[in-house]
Amino acid sequence: MRHEPPPDGRLGPMAPHIPADLFRQAQADGRPIVIVQTADPARPARSHLGPVLIGLAVAFAAMGMVAAAIALCEFAVRTAAVIGSLSGPITLGLGLKLFNPKSK
Repeated sequence: MRHEPPPDGRLGPMAPHIPADLFRQAQADGRPIVIVQTADPARPARSHLGPVLIGLAVAFAAMGMVAAAIALCEFAVRTAAVIGSLSGPITLGLGLKLFNPKSK
């Protein structure tokens, strides 16, 4: 009984198979048995394009998030500095007004 290879020509992860009747006939006749196994075709460069683009998009998004966080922190520091610089003279003026002796 002869076994036909799969229709797409690939044998998958198993080793190439020689039907038993052909093997026995080759042994009986003394003929050499030659197994030719072709290499799998290489993946085209286009198949790597999707994962690379997704990775770049994630990297740019992460850089944008870091830049936004830094800008937000800088804005908070500048706001605190402005409030602190304005509250200094106001506090000094209120202190002089409140703690200045009224009786002269």
